[in-house]
Amino acid sequence: MFGDIGGLEVVTVIVMAIVIFGPDKLPKLIQDTMGFIRKVRSFADSAKEDIRSELGPEFQNFDFEDLNPKTFVRKQLLGDGDDPLGLKDLKDSVDLKSALNGDPVPTPTASVDFAKSATAGAGPALAVGERPPFDPDAT
Repeated sequence: MFGDIGGLEVVTVIVMAIVIFGPDKLPKLIQDTMGFIRKVRSFADSAKEDIRSELGPEFQNFDFEDLNPKTFVRKQLLGDGDDPLGLKDLKDSVDLKSALNGDPVPTPTASVDFAKSATAGAGPALAVGERPPFDPDAT
């Protein structure tokens, strides 16, 4: 969160705090601020536990970090365990370093038939050059 704050900024904030609040009131102010942060954290933790208990036993292992879009996409596409889209085989077959260096691309070890998997539940297969049917209600 504060990864882009350097040492000079921290020193400036400390000097400003000493000048504004004075060395007498600064320890009390730091204690009050830390107490407030602890209360906010405990409130957030209790709210998370309340949500988990209200959702039921099937959501006991629910992690709120999964709601972050980056984490959600990473978990769904490159997830743990099952790989319904076959992306693990595709990812393992591509070597980005060799592709960036201009080396010839090796033949994939595991072939993924995307055309077959894409039309598995989509109805009849289309002939070469045939246009898919248009549904004006779907657009």
